[in-house]
Amino acid sequence: MKQVRTLHKSDASLAAFRAAGEPVLVRGLVADWPVVGAALAGPQELVARLIANAADTPLSYAAGDPEYLGRFHYTADGRHLNFTRHEASLPQFLQVLLDEAEADRPRALAAQGLPVHLCIPGFAQAHAMPLLPPAIMPRMWICNRAEVAAHNDELENIACVAAGRRRFTLFPPEAIGDLYMGPFELTPGGTPISMVHVSAPDLTRYPRYANAAKVAQVAEMEPGDVLYIPYQWYHHVAALDPVNILVNYWWDAARQDLGSPWDAMLHCVIALRELPPDQRRAWKAMFDHYVFLSNDDPGEHLAPEMRGILARSDPAATARLKQDLINNLGEDGSKSGPFA
Repeated sequence: MKQVRTLHKSDASLAAFRAAGEPVLVRGLVADWPVVGAALAGPQELVARLIANAADTPLSYAAGDPEYLGRFHYTADGRHLNFTRHEASLPQFLQVLLDEAEADRPRALAAQGLPVHLCIPGFAQAHAMPLLPPAIMPRMWICNRAEVAAHNDELENIACVAAGRRRFTLFPPEAIGDLYMGPFELTPGGTPISMVHVSAPDLTRYPRYANAAKVAQVAEMEPGDVLYIPYQWYHHVAALDPVNILVNYWWDAARQDLGSPWDAMLHCVIALRELPPDQRRAWKAMFDHYVFLSNDDPGEHLAPEMRGILARSDPAATARLKQDLINNLGEDGSKSGPFA
């Protein structure tokens, strides 16, 4: 697999990341973080430092039996998740993590997406992210040797390894058809995940994954390293040590009043997928033209006063259109014409 492009610290910027259009790795960008220094001193020192600064805020963590080899996924029949959830404070979870490190066959443990400002007050101030504004708050992911299946985020993402080693395997959005995505309704963390175990793919059951592997990129990360994950890129994450900490930053560069693309897609699944083939063909052409601008600006030939929703909308116009959509859906979700 191709290695993720690496930038020197002096060349790292959000503009440079976006210009690349692909994942970017920066070695040692946050190597001066205090938590990285504590991690390099050993797991006991790291945990002691975190406990000393942690709040007693309750959190949820996942625990998987050793038989699943650290993979947070589904049971063999696909009907259930293969892990259980538990409640604890951060100090309690960290102690469980240390205790499990002594086991011959440790369970997989993961506390995921912790809001750092609640769990470790003052962490963000002591661990500045030089590439982002302070308003973008970090989240923390703490685990032992564990794997998270390939998934994507409806956000841009900067991931910083604070302790332990991690391996990211990344796939472009166009690889979705070769990743064999799982159900929408039952997911480990709210977003569909790949049914393929990237660390041990079953190509007999999932043969198209071989195509995904050809376009995959891999980042092997040490404490202090930073990875930029572009919007909607799929990523499989393997934590490789008994104590691993990742700090990440999510943000959305799009206008916040436009609505959820995910919700729009779900509605299209209902409204379009089961149409006759000739109708799907027609709507595909409509989406390509009006939504994805395959023929450039669809309203360019119209006078400005005639463009209506084809013009770049302002917040007020967007709000009116949203209300029109709500009215059109009606209580029974039945079809209706434009702005009925």
